[in-house]
Amino acid sequence: MSFESIVSKSTNIVIISHTNPDGDAVGSTTAMFNYLKNRGVNVKIILPDKYPDYLSFLDKDGSVLFFSRDQGISLELIDKADLIIALDFNQLKRVSEMECHILDSSARKIMVDHHPLPDNDSFDLVISRSEVSSTCELLYWLFLGMSTDIPLDVAQSLYVGIMTDTNNFSNSVSWQTFHVASHLLKIGVDKEMLQHSVFGGFSEGRMRLMGHLLLNKMVVVEQYGAAYIALSREEQELFDFSEGDSEGFVNLPLNIKGVFVSALFTQKKDGNIRVSLRSVNDFSVNKLSRLHFNGGGHERAAGGRLEIPFESVGSYFRQALEKSYDQCNGI
Repeated sequence: MSFESIVSKSTNIVIISHTNPDGDAVGSTTAMFNYLKNRGVNVKIILPDKYPDYLSFLDKDGSVLFFSRDQGISLELIDKADLIIALDFNQLKRVSEMECHILDSSARKIMVDHHPLPDNDSFDLVISRSEVSSTCELLYWLFLGMSTDIPLDVAQSLYVGIMTDTNNFSNSVSWQTFHVASHLLKIGVDKEMLQHSVFGGFSEGRMRLMGHLLLNKMVVVEQYGAAYIALSREEQELFDFSEGDSEGFVNLPLNIKGVFVSALFTQKKDGNIRVSLRSVNDFSVNKLSRLHFNGGGHERAAGGRLEIPFESVGSYFRQALEKSYDQCNGI
């Protein structure tokens, strides 16, 4: 069955995305929400946890539910749903505590995503294209295939997802990405407003934290053309850190001549460490993450997690490069 045919037969739809939702997650879920709402469909968004504050303008009426905060109503909606649409993740484990409830649901399940190695077995329909820049770019083509008209609120969310997942159109883009962006601008998207909201809407504390990390915490591993930054819980408290404040930090070392691989290690409240990896050459951080960081992703943008002492992340990163540099180099 096609996406259109499944949606047309559904009356209660739940849209979900991954933990620590980023611009593509929030952009794709709000785009899908507005697209279906404009068609008169009863639809809700449930995210595992809170999105960054700078993306709140995409959820103007505050209708997005967070499973970590709104578990009761979220479970009720999942139980009543006859269709669950999963956006911007390739494995159900990415929704954390929601996973078992999604698996137990009798609703039809659709995945739309751009990450490699999708979990086909857990879904009735999988729309996966790893060659596109973002889930939002993939949704653009999906919507265009169902209708010649993309409403402005949908276009705005799509643009945010594409803009953020490509680091402001600097990576993972093709000529088609620019074609999509051009059409969204033609629809009426205010590019300057969105760029200021996403890239210029940070707090003073976030700016000072960035300066501190660059001056005092960034470590360059010249032997491997790599660099890393480790952000502790104490530093987060010192600079009044909010979820999303570290967005883009992992890309900063890549501006250094001779640095092609970058890592950001962020200590979480539970003591675990979130890992963000980026590269700008033929080095596969996807493979590095799968081998050493319990994660995966794209060849040049990946993530994972560690359960080791925070003070050991630097030596662990060096050892990972030493063990697997040749294996990961040369996509």
